[in-house]
Amino acid sequence: MSVLVILLPPRLREVADAGADVDRSGGFTFVYSSDGQTVARQGRAAAAELPRADSVCLALADADVSWQPLAVPKAPAARLRAALGAMLEDALLDDDDAVHAALAPQLTPGHRGWVAVTHKARLQRALAALQGAGITVHRVLPLAWPTPQGQVHVLPAEVEGEEPLLVWSHAEGVVGLRAGSLARQQLAAVDRSQLERSAHPAAVAAAERWFEGPVAVRTDAERALLATRSGWNLLQFDLAPRHRGLQAVREALRRLAAPEWRPVRIGVLALVALQVIGLNAWAWTLDRAVQDKRQAQTRLLQSVHPQVRSVLDAPLQMQRETEGLRAAAGHSGPADAEPLLAAAAAAWPPGQPPLAALRFEPGRLLLTPVGWADAQHQQFAQAVRAAGYQAERQGPGGGAGGAGGAGGAGGAGGQVVVSLRGGR
Repeated sequence: MSVLVILLPPRLREVADAGADVDRSGGFTFVYSSDGQTVARQGRAAAAELPRADSVCLALADADVSWQPLAVPKAPAARLRAALGAMLEDALLDDDDAVHAALAPQLTPGHRGWVAVTHKARLQRALAALQGAGITVHRVLPLAWPTPQGQVHVLPAEVEGEEPLLVWSHAEGVVGLRAGSLARQQLAAVDRSQLERSAHPAAVAAAERWFEGPVAVRTDAERALLATRSGWNLLQFDLAPRHRGLQAVREALRRLAAPEWRPVRIGVLALVALQVIGLNAWAWTLDRAVQDKRQAQTRLLQSVHPQVRSVLDAPLQMQRETEGLRAAAGHSGPADAEPLLAAAAAAWPPGQPPLAALRFEPGRLLLTPVGWADAQHQQFAQAVRAAGYQAERQGPGGGAGGAGGAGGAGGAGGQVVVSLRGGR
């Protein structure tokens, strides 16, 4: 995953306009890495000419971030920033509205930890300048932060004749000291051999004399890339991205596009391809099974009824041909009048008078009983259902629903329709 780190120069305290020194040299100092590990390009360019990268970070100078230890108040998210401002009021020289505060990674309300504070207007000016050039900043980083291991980085003096600047990160904060007697006094109780010591290339000689030992050479570009591997991000509260869900999706996509995720991407694509191939193979198998069954029905129809030449619907044509043979032989089918009359006679409620009327239609027997109550209708419907038929009540006392529906006793106008179950 490519990374672009934009380094803001130290803020000029004598500048009245808080944002006037953001781009005072006609461009931004940047570091570009194609893999997030090594420096590929670095230099200075206008905002519109900066390299495009998957992740864009804005790094603040050491002197532009103040570190305050604080027990974060238990307040709702919408009021947490105001609560922090009230607690930091005595520790800050500027008004609360003039500064931007951010919590340490994983720090939650009710716990004690570090709060990073920086000048708000200048940071907003830098973000706006980059946003105007189409560059979205994903993280704002400090170059140094409190760490229990203890680190010292030596920067060259900005003015000739001054001592180099020591940036000392330790468990109690981050301190900037000139390499002089005060720094020796501050570090007197510290085992210097246990400190992680590094220096800018221009300050290596002075750092080695001061420490009386070797120090690691670390350029500003290398230091900026190291900061991207920390968990810090000062884009919080009112500076946080508005669309957090969309930002999270974009961040996840950027991470998946990184080289180290290439095996995962290949595995997912292979899995999707196998699923598509498997579904198509399964669909083809099912289609072949359906075709085989249809061919078997066609062969059965043509073997039993060889006179059928054109097969359009084998089951329906088989039924029609079979019924034709049965009728030609003089046998009655289950939907003829005789079986229907036999089923109705067997189910007739005991003690009931004869029918008022009877009519047969193909597949249906219409009966008009006299004086049946709901109980007789229900008894008759259950009896014919056991024989494989169904009885529907029509006319007075019930609609087209099953016998035994709501209503009083049926009269001579009511009818009961007996037919094969499921219709014909």
